[in-house]
Amino acid sequence: MANVVVVGAQWGDEGKGKIVDWLSEQADVVVRFQGGHNAGHTLVIDGETYKLSLLPSGVVRPGKLAVIGNGVVLDPQALVDEIERLSAQGVSITHDNLRIADNASLILPLHRELDALRETSGSGTKIGTTRRGIGPAYEDKVGRRAIRLMDLADLDSLPAKIERLLAHHNALRRGFGLEEFSATAIYDELAALAPRVLPYMDAVWRLLDDERRAGKRILFEGAQGALLDIDHGTYPFVTSSHTVAGQAATGCGLGPKAIGYVLGIAKAYTTRVGEGPFPTELFDETGELIGQRGREFGVVTGRKRRCGWFDAVLVRQTVRTSGIDGIALTKLDILDGFDTIKVCVGYRLDGREIDHLPASQGAQARVEPIYEEIEGWSGSTAGARSWADLPAQAIKYVRRIEELIGAPVALLSTSPERDDTILVHNPFEG
Repeated sequence: MANVVVVGAQWGDEGKGKIVDWLSEQADVVVRFQGGHNAGHTLVIDGETYKLSLLPSGVVRPGKLAVIGNGVVLDPQALVDEIERLSAQGVSITHDNLRIADNASLILPLHRELDALRETSGSGTKIGTTRRGIGPAYEDKVGRRAIRLMDLADLDSLPAKIERLLAHHNALRRGFGLEEFSATAIYDELAALAPRVLPYMDAVWRLLDDERRAGKRILFEGAQGALLDIDHGTYPFVTSSHTVAGQAATGCGLGPKAIGYVLGIAKAYTTRVGEGPFPTELFDETGELIGQRGREFGVVTGRKRRCGWFDAVLVRQTVRTSGIDGIALTKLDILDGFDTIKVCVGYRLDGREIDHLPASQGAQARVEPIYEEIEGWSGSTAGARSWADLPAQAIKYVRRIEELIGAPVALLSTSPERDDTILVHNPFEG
């Protein structure tokens, strides 16, 4: 029996929510280990749609323990709003099924404002963030001036910590020519939120170790995708946290030996939200058609996703940087009816062929895809639940992807419905 880490193998939006929900039925504990409420998961269960941004996907299933680890940056107001929204849909969220790491750093309104200011200032590089304060909150965490969840339990010591934080942020505000933040206003807001979020606080590292020793199955739920990792992604067009599988351990306080199986999620094509390189991006009618069929709009922002052919070079790279054992391939049905499907098998950079995405920002912008054309299929894969339900050419396409990325397909998803999934290998069985 293995504990499972789920990570996006592309730039996010791969359909992790459905796969995590599918796996969470077998898990006892579901853990978020990085990111913030910039992540979006859509779950469709018995016709009911749940949109999650911060809470682990397992929270909608009775009897599961949902955990937010220390690697997450937590917006307490967004947490309260999401809990209220799910409660209105009949989902009960209490201390019994939700715990939050006491050492998780908080996102404050000043972080959201700074994020938006940077994106709209017209100077520097536009990253294409969600403007939810994620990056500035991680900056304060690394700068050792963050307010953490545990600080809300000791309001007497909070003013001094706010002053330390504002010594940095008010200097930035003056640089933008803006009015400085009031320490009293920030204190009052946090003091009002404290009784609504503190009931979920726990020493998550100890809780999860106890669960592991008791033989409980733990599912680690990643946000975004490995290509948005602060080190291994398309820097600087990345998120502000580690999105590779190794973060599952440090983002909740468990050792790396607690991770048994790494499941990467990848679409049968490629999408990206926001700025940054995208070697296989399509700017023609085919790209528009894929986007329309796949309903490619961001869960959190509603932004239209950029669409392109499957890039085996990138996924092969994330298989290695995340130690991916198997892939869950999603949205195969979106490719139904194409006469020819292209797959990127290499790049051409300045006249030479290469087999990986270089780390240099300039080189990433110059790479050109080398395509292999694969015959499409006329039959439908939508709703298929066994290999026998798939057209022969669709199976050939999946097998070719396995060869190119160096990892087997463990699950194949053929619609947003959780049961429309072909199981090849159960990750919890190691």
